[in-house]
Amino acid sequence: MASTQSYEERLSAPRSWWLIVALTGIAAALIVTPYGVLAALGGLAIGVALSAAAVSSYGSARIRVVSGSLVTPTARIPLTALGKAEPLDAEEARAWRTHKADTRAYMLLRAYVSTAVRVEVTDPEDPTPYLYLSTRQPERLIKALQPTQQAQ
Repeated sequence: MASTQSYEERLSAPRSWWLIVALTGIAAALIVTPYGVLAALGGLAIGVALSAAAVSSYGSARIRVVSGSLVTPTARIPLTALGKAEPLDAEEARAWRTHKADTRAYMLLRAYVSTAVRVEVTDPEDPTPYLYLSTRQPERLIKALQPTQQAQ
């Protein structure tokens, strides 16, 4: 049964990281200040641009449920290959990131997102036991995955 529901979430970096971007630009400007004001302005611009690109890239991970598939940056999984999904609060999410983690699991992990969802993989040909997905909206993600859970 294909899901008609749609879900999309971007795991953007926290706002505090953008302060680090500004500080990186200032540091780059100070490093090249001995070469003149233009060099300092260039250092500021280059420092901000490079660090902003890094933060934006890291924070561009998306989780989507569309057209009967769960889509992440590096995987597209049909909902029919997924089993039970469970929400993980901050404490349980930390446990599944650390001592409970299975090295075969697919992990879309963003440590700055405290909650997550753990989804069983039921496809017998897939060695991945479960998906760990950092999400700020675990209940909404689970609801988007539910049609396949009810069919099983």
